Amino acid sequence: MSSTSPTALGPASGSVPWLLRWQGLLAGWAAGPLGRRLPLLAGLVLCALMAGLPLVTRTGLSLLITAAGLLWLLWALCTPAGRIGPISGWLLVMLGVSVLATGFSPVPAAAANGLIKLLSYLGVYALMRQLLATAPPWWDRITACLLGGSLLVSVIGIRQLYADSSALARWSDPNSVAQGTVRIYSTLDNPNLLAGYLLPILPIAVVALLRWQRLSARLFALTTAVLGSAALVLTYSRGGWLGLVAAYGVLAVLLLLRFTRHWPVFWRRVFPLLLMVLAGLVLAVAIAKVEPLRVRVMSLGAGREDSSNNFRINVWMAAIEMIKDRPWLGIGPGNSAFNLIYPLYQQPKFNALSAYSIPLELAVEGGIPGLLAGLGLLVASVRLGLTQVRANGHQALPALAAVAVIAGLAVQGVTDTIFFRPEVQLSGWFCLATLSTLPAAARADG
Repeated sequence: MSSTSPTALGPASGSVPWLLRWQGLLAGWAAGPLGRRLPLLAGLVLCALMAGLPLVTRTGLSLLITAAGLLWLLWALCTPAGRIGPISGWLLVMLGVSVLATGFSPVPAAAANGLIKLLSYLGVYALMRQLLATAPPWWDRITACLLGGSLLVSVIGIRQLYADSSALARWSDPNSVAQGTVRIYSTLDNPNLLAGYLLPILPIAVVALLRWQRLSARLFALTTAVLGSAALVLTYSRGGWLGLVAAYGVLAVLLLLRFTRHWPVFWRRVFPLLLMVLAGLVLAVAIAKVEPLRVRVMSLGAGREDSSNNFRINVWMAAIEMIKDRPWLGIGPGNSAFNLIYPLYQQPKFNALSAYSIPLELAVEGGIPGLLAGLGLLVASVRLGLTQVRANGHQALPALAAVAVIAGLAVQGVTDTIFFRPEVQLSGWFCLATLSTLPAAARADG
């Protein structure tokens, strides 16, 4: 998880953080056959992982995640460490809080299981970061694999509308104001999970469309973006819809600021506002004219009269009570710890697997320090991404896509914790790895 410079041997040992001084112990291997093949091996494993997110079994994903972590460990032993950048620094703070929360957890064995999962995801992030810093072209290859998996899943999901819809009907809540809505779920068996999986991929697909030069590649990215957006809308996931509007809206504003940076000041300020007003009008007309869309949006304001809203409100109230009882280090990381402690606070008939809100989940698992560390990571990531609005580097457009993804996942995460599923979370780590290799981050890393 270090921010190692791929072109240098690294700083003197005295300037290396003590946490990372084990790195580079096998530096002599870097020039050997294994060291020279590490980028290729890492790229192949990460491509398989990102392409297989919605298709591979959980056991298969676990094996690929483990392989990624072991590859990073080997690569780190072969590569001297550099200074810790802002993103990696906040991740280490989150890891430290999680370790303390595990040690003081009322259910330490279950929390240790969650800590191991966190470490495994951090291993994937670290390998992505090391690969992108060493060989930037792998961003496009990993993106192509990510888009390929999402395109297949989108097609399968849309085809469900033309097959037997009886299976889809089980996601129609008879106690909701949106009763009777047919929701697709493709290979992921859950409409909200499908929406969460597609959400971070769509801004990346738009940037790939702008970034790639070959016509065939651009058509591939365009098809992925169009079908993926359609599939996400057809999940009728309200959190997914809000996240999609936020992600596309932020991406549009950032791209406008970038592409109009040489315009006169008046038009630089007015043109984005005009487009946002136009987009808002189009969205309002769509909500007014398309009945399923209107009904689903109306359910957002139904309060406890909508069963889904009522369920989440009750879970949130229970989560707040959990935070009040353990405000400093929480109950420990992971859903296993949550499943053991939550029944002590839940209201009758409102079972839950998580807090259904990322801020609440962070506070439940790691207390106030865990929540603050998460907010610190969010701010540091967005600040790094925004430095690329007027930059001309090779990584500028991917950085803007990463900021848009963060915005979309943050909006969705206010009322859901689908982010913690590996099908969603690993795309988020890819975006953080992209941001951590930016020139600004590299300067911070030394």
